[in-house]
Amino acid sequence: MFLRLRLITQQFICTGSRNSLRATMSTFTLPDSHPAVFISLTADLSQDQLLSFPAFKTWIATLQHSLSLQKQRSHPFNSSPYILKKIDIQAVDFFGGERLGFVKLKAEVSNDDGEKLPGSVLLRGGSVAMMLILQPDDTPLYSETDKHVILAIQPRIPAGLLSMPELPAGMLDDNGTFSGGAAKEISEETGLEVPASELINMTELALSPFEDNDTEEHLQQGVYPSPGGSDEFIPIFLWQKRIPRDQLKEWRGKLTGLRNQGEKITLMLARLEELWKVGGRDGKTLAAWALYEGLKRDGKVSAKD
Repeated sequence: MFLRLRLITQQFICTGSRNSLRATMSTFTLPDSHPAVFISLTADLSQDQLLSFPAFKTWIATLQHSLSLQKQRSHPFNSSPYILKKIDIQAVDFFGGERLGFVKLKAEVSNDDGEKLPGSVLLRGGSVAMMLILQPDDTPLYSETDKHVILAIQPRIPAGLLSMPELPAGMLDDNGTFSGGAAKEISEETGLEVPASELINMTELALSPFEDNDTEEHLQQGVYPSPGGSDEFIPIFLWQKRIPRDQLKEWRGKLTGLRNQGEKITLMLARLEELWKVGGRDGKTLAAWALYEGLKRDGKVSAKD
């Protein structure tokens, strides 16, 4: 009877939910890891898929470099350095059925004193955000007068919201043009296209002076909105355009943030001086506003840029 119960228990573990041991049966050693780092996979993720996932490649390279800096005598962890020992992949999401989108993992990073660093990570990689500023062309050329910023209003289920005002986010396509759902909405509603040649990377301008040698940790040149749980980084670009005042007036009446029945994404115009209040719940918006004000104060961007 005892043997029968034991067999039933083992069968349940092997055939149970995706959170069971079956989901992490496949294990391999991270290539070129010294000491060896063991990685356990879920049943629906292969070794090749994980190792070719851009977000994982960037994250593991960044972490390994940061850990290597502990060899420096001046490093605060030099006397008892932390080591990456294993990575357990806990869940994955695929976009469109094939493209790997999100990876949830637990990394064990500890030292010989038995101390551990928090290692729960949601890998998703980077995106871009756009601070799109419109200004009437009858204002003085280098003034900040009557500037407006385009915001997107859309559902954000992770935040429990169906209506979130935020800086438009997306990707830069192969031609360097801003793309994605918000970019499409901007193009449809205003006819504006955002070419790469007219973009100013505000995060790069602000951060590059602090990344000049191999003794520093190598982070991406972007804002990290939630570094306690996610690798997500967001370079923030600036694009300014002067347009006829009548055009701006028309768009102000049209782009109010109010959505028609069933409409998922809509746009609104916020005055630049009120951006920190209107978009105050969105980290991208606050970061963009701070970068713009700081770079403007330092003379690295101007009202004309």
